[in-house]
Amino acid sequence: MYRIWLLFDPKQSLIGLFVFLFGLAIVIHLILLSTQRFNWLDAPRAGATQNSALP
Repeated sequence: MYRIWLLFDPKQSLIGLFVFLFGLAIVIHLILLSTQRFNWLDAPRAGATQNSALP
């Protein structure tokens, strides 16, 4: 396993991995926000309901 780090610079590899994962997370969130079902920002707000006391 150590030989792979002889081929690739660990600092650049980890920075590249984190940039890729951050970009992937942004893409997934934007895809979910573009759907009607999973858009949590424009979800209808629950109206105030009146609760009655139990006897």
